[in-house]
Amino acid sequence: MPGLLKKCTNCGRYTIREGSCPICGGPLKSAHPPNISLKHRYIDLIAKMRRGET
Repeated sequence: MPGLLKKCTNCGRYTIREGSCPICGGPLKSAHPPNISLKHRYIDLIAKMRRGET
């Protein structure tokens, strides 16, 4: 069951609820990073972005 865990963008707490954070009421986003293949067309740009070079 991937993708059940959510993270609040305001307080940073994790929850499995949908909609809003049960603690502060802030918006939730997925706590899981997107899958990236090493054969991806723009892998060099993605790697630079994650390292903070651009």
